Amino acid sequence: MSDLGGWMLVLGGVAIGLLALLELDHRLRPASPLRLETGPWRLHVDEQQVRVQMQVKLVNTHARKDVMLTRLRAEPTLLATQAVDGINVKIRVGPDHPDVEPRPDGYWPVSILKPRQPMAARVDLVLTGVGLGSLQALWLEVGWLAYGPFGHLQQRHGLVIPMARPTANPQPAWRQGSGCQVLPLATHLLGWLDDPLQVLRRYAEPHLQPGDVVALAETPLAVMQGRYRLGTTVEPSCLARQLCRVFHPHSSLATACGLQALIDLTGPARVLCAWLGGVLLRLLGIRGGFYRLAGEQARLIDDLTGTIPPYDRTIVLGPEESQAMATQLAQAVGHPVVVVDVNDLGRVKVIATSSGVDPALVHQALVANPAGNANEGTPLVIIRPSPVAEARP
Repeated sequence: MSDLGGWMLVLGGVAIGLLALLELDHRLRPASPLRLETGPWRLHVDEQQVRVQMQVKLVNTHARKDVMLTRLRAEPTLLATQAVDGINVKIRVGPDHPDVEPRPDGYWPVSILKPRQPMAARVDLVLTGVGLGSLQALWLEVGWLAYGPFGHLQQRHGLVIPMARPTANPQPAWRQGSGCQVLPLATHLLGWLDDPLQVLRRYAEPHLQPGDVVALAETPLAVMQGRYRLGTTVEPSCLARQLCRVFHPHSSLATACGLQALIDLTGPARVLCAWLGGVLLRLLGIRGGFYRLAGEQARLIDDLTGTIPPYDRTIVLGPEESQAMATQLAQAVGHPVVVVDVNDLGRVKVIATSSGVDPALVHQALVANPAGNANEGTPLVIIRPSPVAEARP
């Protein structure tokens, strides 16, 4: 027994050491501390042109190290209901900082960002030509080159600039459910520039009555929080390439980049332990062990093609602080709010709720997925209990 116990202690120590090395290797991977933030923006539309003026910021999040910003560019993609061949695009990006003078030739001068210091840039985009009325949104992909202790690193992020908003329907199409009515609400293409409260006030508030519950899909909420990554910017590790092979082909973790996004959130040690635990539980006939051990984000990540364009090229993470967000939204609009994850297979997962929400009613109302999982563009659903349902004990 003593020899066996000694060997178990040795194996346990080796396992802990390997996990520590795995975590250390992950944390020491070259990474730039520059993070993109959105700033004020303005849209001007007339018969001759569409003009977008906005500010973006790059912030050096490192507490001690300087980082150089050697290049900043923006590449627009037009999203419209018809061909965009007749639309001319002119874009200009320049520094918007008191210490940096913009150059007339558009050249980006190298800038030094001190710890915790932001560097603002102004993007001026002008669209002219034929077909401007068909524009729905603009996908603006911002790329920059950082230089510092990590060497040279290219980074990119994208954001949606809405250009068309659906008109309010004076006769909303309520659908009859089991013990309730539901109203899916179409919105404009939501993005990082949108405020969830303003979205609820614009699209849901005009239809709300006492007793109604507002259901907000988790993916659009995450998108409004900027919690998505361009698939091409995720560098999968060897661990991600190997572990992703055992997941169901339709899982968002069945690709190396999808699983790497989870590793970047929770760390490789936890993902590996959850993977091993999930395999053991599966051998015992218990499914879903990995997702319980890896944490909530493991269930909420959407891999490429998991959302509508242009987010079909991104890996969308789960929303952040969902419970606090549901509570704040409910207090602001005066109606209960629930954040949900729903699919066409009848799966309804309640992620966060404010007070006054009956989870059973939410499941009953959304099990048929009235918002859809394609390009419906209906991230909001109002749930209205029927009088019969309210009268039940």
